[in-house]
Amino acid sequence: MALYPKMLGQLRPANTTAAALYTRSQDTVVFLDQLYICNTTGSGVTYRIFIDDDGSTYDATTALWYDTALAANATATYDLNAYMLVSNGTVGVRSGTGDAINFTLFGEEVFG
Repeated sequence: MALYPKMLGQLRPANTTAAALYTRSQDTVVFLDQLYICNTTGSGVTYRIFIDDDGSTYDATTALWYDTALAANATATYDLNAYMLVSNGTVGVRSGTGDAINFTLFGEEVFG
């Protein structure tokens, strides 16, 4: 079976509270491919990325990137090919500045 990447989630947080970018659907295996983080403002910002395999705990215990700096009008790209979500998993994001960053996640879902 061929797998084709698709957009799993896109979010532009309006505040600085961590939120789910993607939540695994029941009865799926999910492969995360690429994450794009785009700062659309003229100022530098920070962000956090979390993966919690069994819920939505978005803190230092589930962080992949924590208070990472992103320059004005810049985009960061991460290859996440090594990560797989399991039962009830989520990908969470947090922007250090509200309404400043777009998070876009691509991957594959296999239903079974």
